[in-house]
Amino acid sequence: MAETERTLVKRSDKVAFLGCLGSGSSVTFNRMRGFTSLSQSKNPTEYSRRYVDEDYDQTDVTGYTPSYGFGFDQYKGDPVHEEIVDILDNEKLGTDAVRDVVVVDFSQPASKPADGYVAVKRSYAIIGDTEGDSTDAYTYSGNLRVKGERILGTATVDEEGQVATFKVASTEPTSLQTNQLITNDDSQENEDIY
Repeated sequence: MAETERTLVKRSDKVAFLGCLGSGSSVTFNRMRGFTSLSQSKNPTEYSRRYVDEDYDQTDVTGYTPSYGFGFDQYKGDPVHEEIVDILDNEKLGTDAVRDVVVVDFSQPASKPADGYVAVKRSYAIIGDTEGDSTDAYTYSGNLRVKGERILGTATVDEEGQVATFKVASTEPTSLQTNQLITNDDSQENEDIY
């Protein structure tokens, strides 16, 4: 059997987009630029036990509470920075501090639409931590903590690569099918993202 050619996945191949609120109920998902860190922790919940007839422990994963630690250099005129800074500076609470995030995997093209990529959408609470801890640029850091189920789908991006459209997948794929996601155009209205 021939060996499959391996291709390194770069960090820049998996890009996050924040749902920024517009007028009325409109949401535009803009590319999260200028971030010096955006790393995900899965935070699994484990159930460990030892049965009386065995000499070892058994562990099952019973849930996940993923979060992203973030840090960015503040840029004026950046819609994502303005959205997060507004939440943190005004100490917004509850649902006022919740936004959707879509992570687009540019290393996994989708079969339909032909110009789309595998993407995951999820709601997160934006929780601030520190700000202004650099003498070079004004910085913010904090965490995005999960607020709902993940939604699998595909995303297409505009020519500038700054705004994208997300579509929900018509079926829940297995891990081997994620690069063959088919979207259901009737499942919900398109949302701008990236």
